[in-house]
Amino acid sequence: MRWWCSAQSIAWDWTWRPYVGVWILIVLMAAGYLLLSRADRTDPDSGANHGRGWLFWLALFLLWAALDWPLGALGGGYLASAHMLHFLLVGLVAPLLLELGLPTSAFARLARRPILLRVLRFLTNPLMALAIFNAVLVITHHPRVVDGWMATQLGSFGIDALWFTAGVVFWWPVVCPVPARPRFPDLARMGYLFGNTIIAGFLALILVFADLPVYGIYELAPPTGWLSSREDQQIAGMLMKVGGALILWTVMSVIFFRWYRRENPESQVAGPPPSHAGVQG
Repeated sequence: MRWWCSAQSIAWDWTWRPYVGVWILIVLMAAGYLLLSRADRTDPDSGANHGRGWLFWLALFLLWAALDWPLGALGGGYLASAHMLHFLLVGLVAPLLLELGLPTSAFARLARRPILLRVLRFLTNPLMALAIFNAVLVITHHPRVVDGWMATQLGSFGIDALWFTAGVVFWWPVVCPVPARPRFPDLARMGYLFGNTIIAGFLALILVFADLPVYGIYELAPPTGWLSSREDQQIAGMLMKVGGALILWTVMSVIFFRWYRRENPESQVAGPPPSHAGVQG
């Protein structure tokens, strides 16, 4: 039994092979959330927290689906397209939903810890967060890194950890209310998210239009019988381009319409006040 997904030289089959490390990680994250939720029950806004708690559980489910069998195994050493879907879920979708689903008490505790808040303010400064995410994006999609790290369970775990951590940092200034960023208004947030499409789009074009396979680990992988290595790589590039843009443009659209309703109050329909943890605006 293996503890994390990585490339293997055996032929692909549909025999279920769970990854122990993934299950331990998911259980620990679920336990941590339950502890935070218990502490949050005394919060007067806890009703709103319970209403969005399902986002955290959805994030946990998607994280498990990306890391465990079969997607984790396919992305670990068989298909570049599965590897790219793996990246989108671990590096973009799961961190976003996880932060949206965190209870109020988690942010209240951060606000009471000045040293931790200072570190967080530095790491999640929009320019720093953008630089961190794109540096991780470029490094972890470099052929030498992919071919070298994905060959071992520890290396594959390292790539997943970098993706998830960079995703948390990237979404933090957009989603989380602590630390407060009065100089980062909605229009700036939309520009921030749009800026992230540039480097990803360039990498995607390389994968789509390259004459030869970029990653040796997927070119030489045992064939699955579904796609050629060139087709697989092109699908991976399209996933990065279209899938990543879809995620970012969806969030930009939410921010835009919230900004528009605030700037045009006559267009608003009376309803409950928004919770303070969510896409900031």
